[in-house]
Parts: sequence; structure tokens; C-alpha cells
Amino acid sequence: MADFNRYSSQNYAPSAPALPESYAQESTSESHRYHGHQSSAPSQPYAQPSSYEYSSAPQYGVYFPPGTHPDIIRSFQMVDRDRSGFIDELELQKALSSGYEKFSIGTILFLMFLFKNPKEPLKIGPSEFAALWNCLGQWRAIFQRFDRDRSGKIDSMELKDALYSLGFAVPPSVLQVLISKYDDGSGRRVELNFDSFVECGMIVKGLTEKFKEKDVHYTGSATLAYDTFMSMVIPFIVPS
Repeated sequence: MADFNRYSSQNYAPSAPALPESYAQESTSESHRYHGHQSSAPSQPYAQPSSYEYSSAPQYGVYFPPGTHPDIIRSFQMVDRDRSGFIDELELQKALSSGYEKFSIGTILFLMFLFKNPKEPLKIGPSEFAALWNCLGQWRAIFQRFDRDRSGKIDSMELKDALYSLGFAVPPSVLQVLISKYDDGSGRRVELNFDSFVECGMIVKGLTEKFKEKDVHYTGSATLAYDTFMSMVIPFIVPS
């Protein structure tokens, strides 16, 4: 058995960019958690629109949650060429990327793991796509808030502040491990673009949420069996 007591209860403070319940459950009510931060046009990814409307895609039987902005639907339809109602990792990468921003396939696979459809584990449907898009809108706002020099990147201190604003008091040793993942070995200061920030932040939040499932009294401590610990961590290291 292993005792994990490295995190304070402050890590459990409320934070806006919520992940789906259990990371894999498809439900209309789950998608409603994100409707306060809808997206507008693809030229301004993940921004908040001025109005909402009930949206669906009856032309091929795919329905989005009530309140889904039409531009989110258009982005999904644009890449769902076979009109199956599901998109794979390459289609998701195309839908989320724009002229000035491109998500790596590694981040895309990680996002698909977190937002996967239980019926199609290797793809995501309209409900998951809408939830993912709106969640990224919240992470974009946080990234811009702490990118104080407007360089399009944040350093380790800005990352620490950003995570702290979400309620995650990440210890320096853990922060160093996170940052080292993006060190290219050049000796230059490590900075994260939005793609890397999303991956990094989702790992911290996702693992914390999984840990909270075991720390039922929110003490910051939990005792885990080895196989339980491994089953929690490995999907975040090698998402499938």
C-alpha cells in the first residue's frame, strides 16, 4: 500500500474548467455545465458568442445539446465528412486548429481520452465536441490572463500562478516535472504555448480529480493499492 500525502486541501478548491464526470459519460446535462462559455466564430476559437440558440443537425441525424452555438456545429460538420456523427483524432485536430494555432496530435489524443464517447471510445460525438470546445474556451481565457507579456507563451512562474488560480497549489517539485516535459535541451527558459498549457493543465486537473475519488474526506491524503495507483496514472501518461 502507498500513502500519498503531498497535496494540501487547497488543491481541491473550486475551478472553472471542469472535465466531464468520470471523463467518459455522455449526457445532455453534462454538456450544460459549459454553456456559460460558448464559442463564436472559428476565426476566434473558443470565444463567447453574443447569443445562444437551439441547434441540431437533422440532415444526418446528429443532435447537439440545447444552446449549442451554430459555429460549433459547423466546425463539427466541416470535418465529419462521412456524416457518421463521430470524428476521429485527425478530424478533431483539424476542427480545433486554426491559422494561428495548431494542436499537436499528442494533445488531441489526450483530449479525446478525457472527452471520449462511451459508445465509440476512439471517437467523439457532438455532445463531447461541444463540451470540449467550451472547456477550451475557459482554458484560453486563463492562458491569456497569465500571458502577461502577450508573447503567446507562459513560463514556469506564470504556469504556477495559472494553476494556483484554478485551485491547484502545485508543489515546486511537481511543477519542475511538468515543465521538464517541454524542455528541448537547448538550455533556454522553458515556455509553454497554449497547446502545451492545455495538456499540462488537464493532466494536473485530471489526476487531482482521480485522487479526490480516493480522498473522500478531502484531507489531502489517501492510501492506494499499487494496481489502483497504476490504473489511475497510466492513462494520463499514455492516453488511448
